[in-house]
Amino acid sequence: MNASIGVLGAGAWGTALAQMLASDGRDVLLWAREPALVDEINTSHTNSTYLPSASLAPTIRATGDLAGMADLDILLVVTPAQHMGTVLRQMPRHPRDLVLCSKGIEASSGRLMNDVARAAAPNSDLAILSGPTFAHEVADGLPTAVTLACGGTEAQWQRLAPIIARPAFRPYYSADVTGAEIGGAVKNVLAIACGVVDGLGLGQNARAALIARGYAEMLRFGEALGADAETLAGLCGLGDLVLTCTSTASRNFSLGKALGEGGSAESLMADRRTVAEGAFTAPILARLAGDHGIAMPIVNGVVRLLDGDPADRVVSALLARPLKAEREG
Repeated sequence: MNASIGVLGAGAWGTALAQMLASDGRDVLLWAREPALVDEINTSHTNSTYLPSASLAPTIRATGDLAGMADLDILLVVTPAQHMGTVLRQMPRHPRDLVLCSKGIEASSGRLMNDVARAAAPNSDLAILSGPTFAHEVADGLPTAVTLACGGTEAQWQRLAPIIARPAFRPYYSADVTGAEIGGAVKNVLAIACGVVDGLGLGQNARAALIARGYAEMLRFGEALGADAETLAGLCGLGDLVLTCTSTASRNFSLGKALGEGGSAESLMADRRTVAEGAFTAPILARLAGDHGIAMPIVNGVVRLLDGDPADRVVSALLARPLKAEREG
């Protein structure tokens, strides 16, 4: 079956996914909220606001009509995490397969994206796509590999994988939806912390140590919520963590770097068209960790930064914590 496919959300990542899917000549329907952006994509085959480097494939067609997206067989959902539930609830119906590509935790409820989508679209089969994927590289056709978590339903994997896979975009199967989601959400917060290290000029040793200790926090949180440690050691956990903690191409890393250089969280967030999702995830992640008795000092430090504490003071507090065995956190 030549399944129809679309992408819900025309930010950088959504546009890159549409470009990747259209790379073999497939028709792809891309939903954008802004009428001017719909017109630009359809007339100029560009997205100058969110992905200016890409010349979009002619088989990508943009629309602002959610009802039209509902008639597709497969829909990749790439709206900002905090708006995903609202957008899905506005659709009159939903495709059979929803592939969730947004990384975060809903701040208002503490729910993972899978739970948000299931409440809004109870009759759809859900999957999670996550991994080390900078949008501009995916749009340019550079190679990467991702986790495609299908909730234990191998039939869904067999249905989706051949449609999503491309020579330079390689999905790997997982049944661990929770692990795939937690890896993507937690790494955004840790990337802010690594950006702070860079902004303060603390060196490569400090960043490597922070990545390792942050990964330990990810593991503790994930396993407490039922994730498989093997999933978090894979593409959607450690792989994505390393990518976003080492490059200013990461929105979250860039936000942390600016905080480390003395910028205020309030002004930096107000000035951004693109979303640093970790800033929304950090407070709810810290609260959930506290509710479960999970030690996440780096995450708590990011929350302090976002609340306005100076970066050097937050780092000093982390370095002054009591000495303990590495496995104890």
